[in-house]
Amino acid sequence: MTVAFCPQPPLLLPVVAGAPSPALSVLRAAVAAAVQVVLEQRPEVVVVLGVGATGGRFGPGDAGDLRGYGVELELPFAGHRRPGGRRVPEPHLLGAWLLDRAGHSGPRLGVGPDDLGTALADLPGPVGVLAMGDGSARRSEKAPGHLDPAAEPFDAAVADALAAGDTAALAGLDPVEGERLLAAGVPVWRAVGAALAGLPVEADLLYAEAPFGVGYPVATWRTR
Repeated sequence: MTVAFCPQPPLLLPVVAGAPSPALSVLRAAVAAAVQVVLEQRPEVVVVLGVGATGGRFGPGDAGDLRGYGVELELPFAGHRRPGGRRVPEPHLLGAWLLDRAGHSGPRLGVGPDDLGTALADLPGPVGVLAMGDGSARRSEKAPGHLDPAAEPFDAAVADALAAGDTAALAGLDPVEGERLLAAGVPVWRAVGAALAGLPVEADLLYAEAPFGVGYPVATWRTR
């Protein structure tokens, strides 16, 4: 299995960000590279993992929108939107957009952290995972949650775990501290760590900065 750990800022979408800054261009390039690593393994299914998927999974016909960011744009999770389809949370929507942008048209499934283990057991063949989640939103005075001195060390510990392929460290992240620091990715990262517990991992940390006051780790894991 191959996992791409990607952040979930809507700024990844040009329609939201407008003209990119140099920092945003570097972030986008790292995310695109991580997604490509997953797709190079030719997975039969790509699982998009993110928070907000309470009570169900997402697939063809489901869709979401970016109206909360002043953009009149609706995006399908897979295929075309159908009447009565489920509304897709933002992390899964951005993950689907990343797959579309990379040219992936194969099967995909959206799940939440509590469902990852079951979903992986149910799926046949090689599986890829896009694990969507941000680090702390308290990395600077202008960050959404303002500055917290514990934010940078917390994000650094996440980056160290991702760089080392340390499943135990990822699974053991403190969910209470993650919530306090507005680190939306913690439930996702914990789920990946638990699902891959005990497996040898080939890891590559591609990016770990906070250009807009929010930690954005980008990494890939390949189980051996």
